[in-house]
Amino acid sequence: MTVLVIGGGGREHAICHTLKKSSKVDKVWCAPGNGGIAQDAECVNLKATDIDGVVAFAKEHKPDLVMVAPDDPLALGMVDALEAAGIRAFGPRKNAAVIEGSKSFAKDLMEKYHIPTAGYAVFENSADAIEYIKENGAPIVVKADGLALGKGVTVAMTEEEAIEAVKDAIDGGAFGGAGARVVIEEFLTGPEVSVLAFVDGKTLKTMPSAQDHKRVYNDDKGPNTGGMGAFSPSRFYTDEIAAECMETIFKPTVAAMEQEGRTFKGVLYFGLMLTPKGPKVIEYNARFGDPETQAVLSRLETDLYDVFNAVIDEKLDEIEIKWADNAACCVCMASGGYPKEYEKGKKITGLDDVTESYVFHAGTKLADGKMLTNGGRVLGVTATAPTLEEAIEKAYADVRKIQFEGAHFRTDIGVKKA
Repeated sequence: MTVLVIGGGGREHAICHTLKKSSKVDKVWCAPGNGGIAQDAECVNLKATDIDGVVAFAKEHKPDLVMVAPDDPLALGMVDALEAAGIRAFGPRKNAAVIEGSKSFAKDLMEKYHIPTAGYAVFENSADAIEYIKENGAPIVVKADGLALGKGVTVAMTEEEAIEAVKDAIDGGAFGGAGARVVIEEFLTGPEVSVLAFVDGKTLKTMPSAQDHKRVYNDDKGPNTGGMGAFSPSRFYTDEIAAECMETIFKPTVAAMEQEGRTFKGVLYFGLMLTPKGPKVIEYNARFGDPETQAVLSRLETDLYDVFNAVIDEKLDEIEIKWADNAACCVCMASGGYPKEYEKGKKITGLDDVTESYVFHAGTKLADGKMLTNGGRVLGVTATAPTLEEAIEKAYADVRKIQFEGAHFRTDIGVKKA
């Protein structure tokens, strides 16, 4: 069997690497891929958002399955286009991917179906939004409504910071059309947990919990990024909390999407806050998270190709998905300046010295036999071990063997206790 994976980051490298382990998969393509993915798949020079190009490639090369991983092509309807061309595809259709593509849609859905989440209001006019902020005070959360590469969220600790975020999004066009509308939310407290789930429209099977680290610097300081690292499992996500989430959040969300005529098939990501009043939804993603995927898929024992097919065929209830009884830690190494301006093309050394981890490439390219930086988040050094503490130790031991000019990384991934 052959598989085409769409995307070119660390998440896609983890997916390609996991598919490559399958005894059923003979070949993996990845479009566009990156320097590290080229070790596990044949890279195809197509943008992840090039729907026509991907459909044409699939018609010519006839992969048995196309796995659409990133948010943008899902929101643009790549799965719909592939299916219309008679090509088997994994991922939600456009009308279901809106659960991530529009935060206001997601919030309205949760309100309608009584799924616990933060209080909120939606604005397209900055003056009205600023008035709302002054009425409610800080801390408060400002989110661009659309897709903003994981950077459209401001957790404002002061009114001034919140007002600036609104002005940047609505008036300044900081996130393009994605920020023309903003969602302003109540500030919640408690540990954050990410729970990803395979969903075939009706049946939902969760993956092990994970915790992401969004802020660029230690102790959750600095601006939000796409994620500076992740670990699995969460220290706080107990069996009791998991059971509560299943009944109050997970199942109701899948049922709500079905009720709305937006049947969800693919991977649904639940970003949760374990508040003193119980678990609440911070956000949904319509796909594997990044870098949670690197940590979580490292613990998968069942054939991922089988899982993808069970989802597509709506037979998820017929497959047992097994996970290793261990822990994983993924530490992201980023370019100097990220998440703001950064330089590319820095030579990476030390990759061959890594012994305890697997290095998932996020922003790299291979040129003249040299591995170079080619993005903000460059590498995700990921280790598994019987305990989380051992996985953290192994990952950092290998991180310190890798060098490139300007490299920076958090030193507290998996360490924080809240």
